[in-house]
Amino acid sequence: MSGQRAHAGPVRVPAAALEAFVARALGAAGLGAADAALVARLMTRGDLVGADNHGVFRLPQYVERIRAGGINLRPAIRVLRESAGMALVDGDNAMGHLVMHYATELAIAKAASSGVAWVGVRNSNHAGPASLYASMPLECDMIGLYIAVGNANHMAPWGGTELLLSTNPIAVAVPALEEPAFVLDMATSVAAYGKVKGAASRGETMPEGWMIDRHGRPITDPNRSAEGSLVPIGGPKGYGLALAFSLLAGVLNGARVGRDTVDFNADQATPTNTGQLVVAISLAAFGDVTTFKRSVDRVIRDLHASPTLPGFDRVRVPGERSHAIRVERERDGVPLHPALLARLDALAASLGVPGVRAGT
Repeated sequence: MSGQRAHAGPVRVPAAALEAFVARALGAAGLGAADAALVARLMTRGDLVGADNHGVFRLPQYVERIRAGGINLRPAIRVLRESAGMALVDGDNAMGHLVMHYATELAIAKAASSGVAWVGVRNSNHAGPASLYASMPLECDMIGLYIAVGNANHMAPWGGTELLLSTNPIAVAVPALEEPAFVLDMATSVAAYGKVKGAASRGETMPEGWMIDRHGRPITDPNRSAEGSLVPIGGPKGYGLALAFSLLAGVLNGARVGRDTVDFNADQATPTNTGQLVVAISLAAFGDVTTFKRSVDRVIRDLHASPTLPGFDRVRVPGERSHAIRVERERDGVPLHPALLARLDALAASLGVPGVRAGT
């Protein structure tokens, strides 16, 4: 087209190549080889399920934080206190993925004998999408629950203007027999702040309803996000959930909340002392595993078969979309926006490692 340039679409990168690149980058930044490999696997899994703003998109920020001394590269993650059905873990300011992988494995091991286990975390960091850790117990015929205090305050309390709350996500994963597992992963705001950052990086505007300014007027330019607040889901209900999660994942664990929260978007050096929690529930503790999973299938199929409103072709269940995305991306590769590819190429050059498309 004369005088115009076609908009470049996303570039597909095989998941294995993406994982290898993340491991190379983190290793070059100073993370130990085993830790870099584990974080790379978890980050890539986030991209595979469609959590595009919480996977490799975050890598440049993680590396920046490592370079600033904001991450402990040789942590001693440890249990501070525990009983049969609970534990409190100190993450020693490690990469959040390492802390939450440790905590979730501990919850699964405890739930295998106690039936239910709750593991709280302090001194952690951003750990990617919430569904990563809620879904880990599925492989052991367990239900998973994950809650976190976000790493920056972007939401005001209902009726207020001071940013005292984060998007504080929750994820719940329940296994089924033949249907994809039920996996709910949601922020307590209408949109997670990662979506705002993603829109800004792609030069896009935000829909009305994501953010408001201090006069209650909508903000649609993501570059003006510092001027306002994310909107809680359901108004006061979302505010109430965000506050509850601050108490459960933050105050209970001795982590930072409210005015003490460190904005990891603006401050790369100060430890965030992020609070998280994970709960594992053994199906076998409640009855026959297969019977439970078959019942979940029946509930899901009843929903699928139910009548729809105009404009809807089918009633869907949380987890279906991410399952379909994973199948498609494992087959065809992970789509990376050209702007993100450019950032990753620049990061690779600064670290002296082959880029994300090396060998593809």
